[in-house]
Amino acid sequence: MSLRNAVLAALINREASGYELAKQFHVSVANFWTATSQQLYRELDKMESDGLLAARVVAQSKRPDKRVYSMTDAGRAALHEFTRRQPRPTTVRDELLVQIEALAHADVPCVRASIEAQIESSTRRLAAYEQRLKEILGDRSDEEFLATGHRIGPYLTLQRGLSFERENIAWGRLALGVLERRYG
Repeated sequence: MSLRNAVLAALINREASGYELAKQFHVSVANFWTATSQQLYRELDKMESDGLLAARVVAQSKRPDKRVYSMTDAGRAALHEFTRRQPRPTTVRDELLVQIEALAHADVPCVRASIEAQIESSTRRLAAYEQRLKEILGDRSDEEFLATGHRIGPYLTLQRGLSFERENIAWGRLALGVLERRYG
């Protein structure tokens, strides 16, 4: 998948500035796609040049003018075409797992610290995702939202992010327990 498709998906329901998109990527899209602000702004320019996005300038008082992007018909068609393709299977590329694989020749206290850092990071992301879920649901239960909500996609991707971070935390605790029993 390319950043291009993630941007198109983020612009399905409304236009947004580059800043708003970057913020959205760091808050809600981050559980399945990451991009730096620089990558995002470069892609926005390219997508506008390719006719997938239209941009308009919005004047702001006390701030520089901002560019607001919306999806064009060509962008909608490209996103539709993307959803018709079979995605490639997900693969894991995780430096911490390489360290674990090399545990027999590793600095165990450093590996332990890396695991603890991953648990802390996953715990922070989990809390952010749980907060985002509350925002999506509002005063509805999961069942009510699934029956009446307008955009089920963000709910489902968020559920995947929640599951992923919970599993990272559980695995990290398991690994720390094994290291404690094995190495003290």
